[in-house]
Amino acid sequence: MSQISQSQLLGPDDGPAFSVHRPDGGSPIILLCEHASNSLPKSLKQLGASSETMSSHAAWDPGALQTALKMSEKLDATLVQQRFSRLVYDCNRPPTSATAMPAKSEVHSIPGNANLSAAERFARTSEIYWPFHHAVSDVIARRASEGREVVIVTIHSFTKVYNGAVRDVELGILHDADARLADRMLDATKDSKQFNTQRNAPYGPQDGVTHTLQIHGIATGLENVMIEIRNDLITDDAGQLAMAEYLSKVLEASL
Repeated sequence: MSQISQSQLLGPDDGPAFSVHRPDGGSPIILLCEHASNSLPKSLKQLGASSETMSSHAAWDPGALQTALKMSEKLDATLVQQRFSRLVYDCNRPPTSATAMPAKSEVHSIPGNANLSAAERFARTSEIYWPFHHAVSDVIARRASEGREVVIVTIHSFTKVYNGAVRDVELGILHDADARLADRMLDATKDSKQFNTQRNAPYGPQDGVTHTLQIHGIATGLENVMIEIRNDLITDDAGQLAMAEYLSKVLEASL
């Protein structure tokens, strides 16, 4: 056995890398939440990071999972979520990306990600990245075998203040080369005064944030979109519910 295959990340108490909610959902939409959790496998302790870092956006997308779960219920849509922090492995980045296992995220230092060995990188990729994306592919394949339409929608959140600057955008509708669904969603929101909604903001494909859309949407020809929600809008149950109701209506109108 090679040295690379000998490192193990997840133990029996950690559980799987992903969870699938509402697997038999009737909606054509498959919701994905790659940055759903700030949990860490027990073997990594706290990656040497501070408690402040682990509760911050550097470790996860606060409010994204709760909003996605409410959308899953309202839309009757399957939801696939990642169960561990993006600091273990950012499942919206390919294994070749320097930001997949960052030693620094925004202003936060992640000592446990510095100087990772080939075996450690292999373990994180094989035990976190691939299981999550295989789970998504399996849901898509099952839908296709049933002759059902599939639409990919990823749910993320972002900070109101970044590098000292306040972001006015409240909702970002992101896309890569395939803008079909994004165009219809932007049309559906253009007369609404409820949220400041912008295309490819506060990030866009030039920032390397559309990996999941590329492999599960663009490569397969499935319509796809990434939704970014400013996280001060979804800090509590009321905000999450209001956002889930709004986005569910926009998505239903856009299908």
